[in-house]
Amino acid sequence: MSDKTNVMPNNLDAEQAILGAMIIDNEILPEVLDRLSDNDFYQDSHKYIINAIKQTFNDRKPVDIVTLSDKLESEGNLQKAGGISYLSELAQVTPSSANFKFYLDIVRRDSINRSLIRASRDIAEFSKSSDDSVKSIQFAEEKIYAVSQVNDSSSVKDIRESDAVDLVLEKFQTLANNKDAYRGVPTGFVRLDRLTNGLQKSDLIVLAARPGMGKTSFAMNIVEHAAIVEGKVCAVFSLEMPEVQIVQRLLCANAEVSMSDALSGKLGEERTNDWKKLAKASERLKKAKINIDDSSRVTPAEILSKCRRIKAKNNGQLDLVMIDYIQLMSSGRKFGEENRVQEIASITRDLKIMAKELDVPVIALSQLRRIQSGEPQLTDLRESGAIEQDADMVMFISRPDVTASDEDIKNGKVVKGEAFLNIAKNRNGSLERIRLRFKGELTKFVNPEMNESMEERASNSRPDKYSDEVAPLTEDDAPPEEEEPPF
Repeated sequence: MSDKTNVMPNNLDAEQAILGAMIIDNEILPEVLDRLSDNDFYQDSHKYIINAIKQTFNDRKPVDIVTLSDKLESEGNLQKAGGISYLSELAQVTPSSANFKFYLDIVRRDSINRSLIRASRDIAEFSKSSDDSVKSIQFAEEKIYAVSQVNDSSSVKDIRESDAVDLVLEKFQTLANNKDAYRGVPTGFVRLDRLTNGLQKSDLIVLAARPGMGKTSFAMNIVEHAAIVEGKVCAVFSLEMPEVQIVQRLLCANAEVSMSDALSGKLGEERTNDWKKLAKASERLKKAKINIDDSSRVTPAEILSKCRRIKAKNNGQLDLVMIDYIQLMSSGRKFGEENRVQEIASITRDLKIMAKELDVPVIALSQLRRIQSGEPQLTDLRESGAIEQDADMVMFISRPDVTASDEDIKNGKVVKGEAFLNIAKNRNGSLERIRLRFKGELTKFVNPEMNESMEERASNSRPDKYSDEVAPLTEDDAPPEEEEPPF
């Protein structure tokens, strides 16, 4: 590496050695070219040479002095690359290609250091003229993240050389001994947790429903259980609802006190029991690790930046992210109004990438197109089929009693308060229809009561496209006692 003060990090000997190794040993080309680009070289002549090597290799021609000089000359770059004499010198500088990995590591190291220096300069210049500290931090994170992405040079792995098979078998054996070994974030909904073994890391989970069906309530019920009961660190990004409304939902749901009564001033002094419940719930809520952001028109990049800060604040822990909802988000890129479908596709792709980078489950709420009748379908997801494509799991909420007539409810064709969670896509499991109860006064979904009669459970006459029948409830469907908050 050069020790001159104003010279960027570089090692010309290593650059010459790796180029020479490729010329004398074509066997190493696939591995080296997968990790190198012209930007990794400091000397301009070497940039021309590596590009010529790549083009020659892609043309399925042998890479040697003759083919390289021919390629460089045809593009008018032979003299810029140093001429035939310099190509011959490169081949002679490296007597063996045995140590090519060491040369490659040196070239990559200096390249990354140069990128970091350039990013630091950009950050410094931006910070000098910036009047917004949040934007300055966001700009810095994006610059450093861009360098880290370039440094992610993982390539295709040969399964014969990988330990992936052994790792999978080890995982299966661990699960056989302990079913909760790879348990994700529990939702508090027994059958959903049984199906998923908890919400799994790096998964993008899309929750969709028609307006008024309670998708925000269901998502917040999951956040409430994860944070208050399980002690998880959660992040809630609400583009539609302010923080105060989110907190009042959490408080009333956890206390099991009617939110409508509280908002209409019906909690008088005589309802001391409700006030006691609210007091206890408020104590639990104040201890919960729930981070709420109610910024409108937030972008995936901004969410990622804020989540990184939440992780740093909580000693590297972040267990669950909830976003309400996709259609209110902005991609941060320029798309015309007529290209909204492309923008939504860009947003969902970024959300999936974010879930993988943060290694946490991300619940993203979505609107549905207006449907006339029947259960929601994947094709009903509003504005983009990319939502279905990028999601690891897609869930729909349906509540038959919302659209049912009073006569249908009175005759028992539809059960009031009955709800269904339809798993329409599940990359890691089966498709199921999970039965729930919705307590409207609490804006809260709960597990069905175990003592409900078979006749009542069978009274819903709507067809079930996810399973042949709704399985009878058993004692296993009851939530574990330790998962219930201590009211």
